[in-house]
Amino acid sequence: MFNLAKTAILMAAITALFIAVGGMLGGRDGLILALLFAFGMNFFSYWYSDAMVLKMTGAQQVDARSAPQFYAVIEELAAKANLPMPKVYLIHEDAPNAFATGRNPEHAAVAATTGILGILSHRELRGVMAHELAHVKHRDILISTIAATMAGAIAALANMAMFMGSRDAEGRPSNPIASIAVAILAPIAASLIQMTISRAREYEADRGGAEISQDPEALASALDKIHRYASGIPFNAVERHPETAQMMILNPLSASGISQLFSTHPPTEERVARLMSMARDGAYPREG
Repeated sequence: MFNLAKTAILMAAITALFIAVGGMLGGRDGLILALLFAFGMNFFSYWYSDAMVLKMTGAQQVDARSAPQFYAVIEELAAKANLPMPKVYLIHEDAPNAFATGRNPEHAAVAATTGILGILSHRELRGVMAHELAHVKHRDILISTIAATMAGAIAALANMAMFMGSRDAEGRPSNPIASIAVAILAPIAASLIQMTISRAREYEADRGGAEISQDPEALASALDKIHRYASGIPFNAVERHPETAQMMILNPLSASGISQLFSTHPPTEERVARLMSMARDGAYPREG
């Protein structure tokens, strides 16, 4: 219920951003068009955003015949977590990463890059995919998937502000500085919305993944390894669609200085430390 409320708040906040940008671009008419567009995007995001994200990342569905070892890991962990078997996807990218998507556990999908399969041990891979299944179990996947598609739409709308200019309530040309401000601030606002949702859910998915796999040390080791490898390997699909970065187990886009303030993921070192503390304490009851 709590995550459903967060989803509603997210959709309302991004709808408000659409309306504000639409009003700046086209006055009263722009506001009405933006409102209609926002409702259309909300409907589309709820039902089809998972397919859009999978397409953006170039994910290809696999099964027990085409990827037997990887598929078996998901099958085992889904059973442990009392979850329906999700659809399984591979992304042919060298960058090590993984994510989950879908509107609910009955319509979920998990995806991993071929790069992550190449660098992780079987035990570490279990830890990573248990993390992704924790997102499914906690129903985070709808929130993150909607955030990714809507943030991309806001960025496109903001870019229009740079070329079309702003208009007042009567539709007359207005201050061009306002258009520039909208073009800059709207994507930042969308990023802040994603950030406030994503950081907390990553800690919770780490904890939930450790409980599903019963192996927090394996996930800690995997996160450390992904962090070290990913810094030197570009994730081309995410570079083309940066709005999908917040869905990944680790943000594949480089961030330094003030840009770290807008990171959708908590520091890897802190995540590893929390997981190692769980491993030492042995306090990770299996998720039921």
